[in-house]
Amino acid sequence: MKTAAIMLALALGLGLALPSSAEVKGIYNPGKLQAVDSHTKLKPGDQAPEFTLPAISGKKVSLADYRGKKIVVLSFVPAAFTPVCSGQWPGYNLARPEFAKRGAALLGITTDNTPSQFAWVEAMGGLWFPVLSDFWPHGKVAEAYGVLRSNGTTERALFVIDKQGVIRYIDVHDINQRPDLGKLMAELDKLRGK
Repeated sequence: MKTAAIMLALALGLGLALPSSAEVKGIYNPGKLQAVDSHTKLKPGDQAPEFTLPAISGKKVSLADYRGKKIVVLSFVPAAFTPVCSGQWPGYNLARPEFAKRGAALLGITTDNTPSQFAWVEAMGGLWFPVLSDFWPHGKVAEAYGVLRSNGTTERALFVIDKQGVIRYIDVHDINQRPDLGKLMAELDKLRGK
């Protein structure tokens, strides 16, 4: 536990990398990809598009489930069993107390189907947050958020949505790199008590 706390402190304070995807078996490396391949028309202050998606738990999860209760962070990642994604989401396991301290729920979304997501999450050793499939109708939620890439995967993107369902922060990130966890936490800090 002490090691995890040290890694998290370094990641938050210095922007250092969290666990690598090397710990996950069967990773497909697509090589360097075009950094961004879509354009969202959404901006901070806009109402977040509503959605309901299936989770690997077998339940349906809706954005409306969190209205008035929690800040929501949507983490779109391109694809299961790829290098950057397989390091980004397990890194959030270390940051779970930081999300909790800020009253934030995290929802992970990919356009992969549920069985593929399930196998990937198992290979990563599990995740504490719901992993949602935007597989069918393919990419409908990613398209509503403006982060569906031309190849049918999503951008690597973060949306912070306040308790009233209003988008407060958007980071459509270079697909080849993990977003800075410290910056995300700083954005969540701005919403404390709101």
